[in-house]
Amino acid sequence: MSKKTHRVAQRPTIPWAEGHRKMKGGLLLLVLLWEAKSQPASRPNIVLLMADDLGVGDPGCYGNKTLRTPNIDRLAGGGVKFTQHLAASPLCTPSRAAFMTGRYPIRLGMASHTRLGVYIFMASSGGLPTSEVTFSRLLKDQGYSTALIGKWHLGINCDNTTDFCHHPLRHGFDYFYGIPMTNLRDCKPGEGTVFTTAYRLLVFFPLQVLGLTVFTLAVLRFLRLIRVPLGIFIFLFLLMALILVLFLCFLHYYRPLNCFLMRNYEISQQPMSFDNLTQRLTLEATGFIRRNAEKPFLLFLSYLHVHTALFSSKDFANKSRHGPYGDTTEELDWSVGQVLNVLDELGLSNDTLVYFTSDQGAHVEEVTPKGEMHGGSNGIYKGGKANNWEGGIRIPGILRWPRVIQAGLEIDEPTSNMDIFPTVAKVAGASLPQDRVIDGRDLMPLIQGKTRHSDHEFLFHYCNAYLNAVRWHPRNSKSIWKAFYFTPNFNPESANGCFHTHVCFCFGSFITHHDPPLLFDISRDPRETNPLTPATEPRFHDILRIIQEAADNHTRSLLEVPNQLSPWNMFWKPWLQLCCPSALSSLSCQCDREKRGQILSK
Repeated sequence: MSKKTHRVAQRPTIPWAEGHRKMKGGLLLLVLLWEAKSQPASRPNIVLLMADDLGVGDPGCYGNKTLRTPNIDRLAGGGVKFTQHLAASPLCTPSRAAFMTGRYPIRLGMASHTRLGVYIFMASSGGLPTSEVTFSRLLKDQGYSTALIGKWHLGINCDNTTDFCHHPLRHGFDYFYGIPMTNLRDCKPGEGTVFTTAYRLLVFFPLQVLGLTVFTLAVLRFLRLIRVPLGIFIFLFLLMALILVLFLCFLHYYRPLNCFLMRNYEISQQPMSFDNLTQRLTLEATGFIRRNAEKPFLLFLSYLHVHTALFSSKDFANKSRHGPYGDTTEELDWSVGQVLNVLDELGLSNDTLVYFTSDQGAHVEEVTPKGEMHGGSNGIYKGGKANNWEGGIRIPGILRWPRVIQAGLEIDEPTSNMDIFPTVAKVAGASLPQDRVIDGRDLMPLIQGKTRHSDHEFLFHYCNAYLNAVRWHPRNSKSIWKAFYFTPNFNPESANGCFHTHVCFCFGSFITHHDPPLLFDISRDPRETNPLTPATEPRFHDILRIIQEAADNHTRSLLEVPNQLSPWNMFWKPWLQLCCPSALSSLSCQCDREKRGQILSK
């Protein structure tokens, strides 16, 4: 085939005009090169680091002078530190659901109406609904490689052991390595139990009642006051034996059935071993970064530290000034440093947005029978995990993106962990879902100085499914009002937590209702020690009226959704129990693929 050509008439070249064109072209090239160097990559890598139960008073950059956290401090020094960063819930499961979706947990059905507000059994049917859109799903649709390393705690299965309807891989993650549940004291032999109250109510109290009943009937029968058939005694003894056997089985099988590691859909270690566990998680995280260095990636490294049971490797054990809690915190900081170092090594730091936070405040009631404090510090703030005093919801919040975020910034405006959803979606070029309410707000305008006021005029603080408090930051005002509809009853009364129940509950005799609501100005009273009155605040009634109107509007925006934390969805279901394939023939559910060299296998 012959190629067709055509000619264009050429105009004569004028020497000075040709030079002018060359000069303009050179200047244009210099401008383009300068802009390319000074502007950030259009789609940065995203690294999200979330500690578990770390208090805002624990990192050095937030004022701690005795815990060594140089890497978290380095991260804060290179970016922006939020001093009023807030969890959407003071409990693990609902807080993480809000973080993943940018929506209040109540909108997702991830808010409980009972005492129990988190999943404690792997074989539960509740979890983050697949109808919800997570930031991992948005970024995966934009071509990002996505991974979750560490804790999930948002459900696994719905109807059987193979549907994996709530699994991380069904929510936009390409790769998962970690624990589907949470790290409880019951997962580590010799660390005690979180089920003390349940044992007392469901085991010891029934046994006492049955024992007293048997004794009373025996005495009455011996005195010939009543005729008691022998069958009744047999039934009562069998019932007592059944309760005792079930109790012993629970003690024996809880750990292997609920405390295990997974790699994608496969069990990797059952029960999980705490030996060098943080090192293994860190190695998986840095390995994922190395494998995906040539394309955009999202890494969510969700630490088990510093939730109890506390554990640390020999390199960190007994090295801190704060016992086991300090050891785990400093090991957590080491892991953060390893992630930052590999970003530096691969030349990715300037093009990576790194976020560090905790899922809620420190668990102040974590005290061992020996009196050891296994919970962290919430600094000057009142309360802690499971309640909405500032200590329960004010968390570390650090963002670093060197080419975009000015180093050393500090922002005191109210922000939320829900804000990460729209922020990472925006910088990754993803559009937010238009068919649902997104409660989070893009943080970049605030960080870049395009606005000096938080986009959150109102924030709603839930205690499980109950609206507990409302925060109002009026436009063009420095005041931050916080109104409590009820507060937890600390026990003992002089304490800073609910030590008798291990966490604070949200209803009944566990709380005190306030009418009118308890009002504070957080900007002047961050410790929440001086509730305002009409005598001390002339606008008292107007403030409460505006807050109530906002609460009413918010409540009207809620749609009825299935309750993922209902008693049925929380209950252990044998048909949903995952067990090592190699252990199906036994009741032990034990295997260890970690020893077969599978770490870092894709």
